[in-house]
Amino acid sequence: MLKVSGESLSQPGQLGIDPEELRAIAGEIASAKTAFDDLRMAVVVGGGNIVRGAKLAEAGRINQSTADYMGMLGTVINGLALREALEQLGVQSRVMSAITVTAVCEPFIRLRALRHMEKGRVVILVAGTGNPFFTTDTCASLRAIELGAEVLLKATKVDGVYSADPRRDPKATRFDRLTFREALERQLGVMDLTALAMCMEHGLPICVFDFKKQGNIRRVVAGERIGTLVSTA
Repeated sequence: MLKVSGESLSQPGQLGIDPEELRAIAGEIASAKTAFDDLRMAVVVGGGNIVRGAKLAEAGRINQSTADYMGMLGTVINGLALREALEQLGVQSRVMSAITVTAVCEPFIRLRALRHMEKGRVVILVAGTGNPFFTTDTCASLRAIELGAEVLLKATKVDGVYSADPRRDPKATRFDRLTFREALERQLGVMDLTALAMCMEHGLPICVFDFKKQGNIRRVVAGERIGTLVSTA
């Protein structure tokens, strides 16, 4: 299970979908998929480049439930764009949504998603869990467990988990490995607490890595030790 943020599809500090950024992330996913014939891959995509429900709710003018649904629709837009980019690279893909948007994508049905992956298709999961107040990190954890994923890959713009924000603190150190308990106790921001606790309960390891470095998605799928691994021990 690969989790990519909505921001990965846009230029830093900008909104919307940048064609070059979209092409780059699709190329990295395609590289990993075509390198391993038996690879079954699902992707959860965020929507922060379109709209952030939490920020709208904080402004006090939109109820958080409504704002979160708006954010879910943003992930649908990103999922459709990612599907088109992958298909252009020869990678068959399907978009499956947790909310009903049948004109543009399929509803998420677990057994159907598994069947798509058995046929070699990349399944792009959008609209989060379909419920407000839950992040796409929680969606990634939930779907990974539902679909029997071996590992949850969290693609970020930094090369792992640090003791502090490395962009602000030059003394911040990167962890090669962490236990779930350490990540929770230190509140290191690996994922939101609900997602992290869910992975811990089910023993699903999380690999946090820099997707911007060319070839990293393929490397981590191949089992190379990059980024930070968060696991039970």
